[in-house]
Amino acid sequence: MDQPSAPAADEQLADVRRLVTGATQRLLGATIAVTDEQWAAPSRLPRWSRAHVATHLARQADGLTRLVEGAAVGEHRTMYSSREARDAEIEAGARRTGLELQSDLDTTAGRLTEAFERLDHVGPSATTGWTASVEMRNLVAPARLLPLARLFEVELHLVDLDVGHEVSDVDAASAEWLLEWFAFRATARDEFPRVELRASSGFTTTVGSVGGPVVVRGSAPALLGWLTGRTDPDAVEGAGGLRMPSL
Repeated sequence: MDQPSAPAADEQLADVRRLVTGATQRLLGATIAVTDEQWAAPSRLPRWSRAHVATHLARQADGLTRLVEGAAVGEHRTMYSSREARDAEIEAGARRTGLELQSDLDTTAGRLTEAFERLDHVGPSATTGWTASVEMRNLVAPARLLPLARLFEVELHLVDLDVGHEVSDVDAASAEWLLEWFAFRATARDEFPRVELRASSGFTTTVGSVGGPVVVRGSAPALLGWLTGRTDPDAVEGAGGLRMPSL
């Protein structure tokens, strides 16, 4: 993901944050009527119930909030104290009622939004503000990419919750941003085949670096679904039997 000019970066950041707000509203609206029994039922993710997915989303919001607060004061902070602690929190949280889960999703998303807003008032420097480097899981990136990390989680896990929202329902603008985010994250990994993604809208990006390029075409949401293993390869053109590693 190329480093944009300051005005362009500000505009992109504002656009992504608006998309995060919309995705969060859809998440809360789609889950408000889910019953306790439905929360305990399996999600589309192996071994996780819907309650596991919701708890993961809430804890991810908390983790991103910690990173944003660290960027505000120039301190290095981690999303989670450890992988084991994160997993334990998700397991414990998955045993809660629907009301508790919904409240957790709402309040943690609100705290993250407030942290983003506070960071707007911090002067950018090498160690503070939106230009500060933060350490996500296995990735170091500028803080301005944190809203994009949140958008990725909310949009895809809303699909995983299996409450009526499909990858095809992701708007094209969000899908294109998420393809860029996937490509950016994949640069830190050496097992991704080189794939050139060509969306019907004209958007293009390249994921991975191993081998000769494979061109895969489709709508941006379809490409996102294939890339993340949430739709069949038949939804796009050129994928064949190619299956991408998970992030």
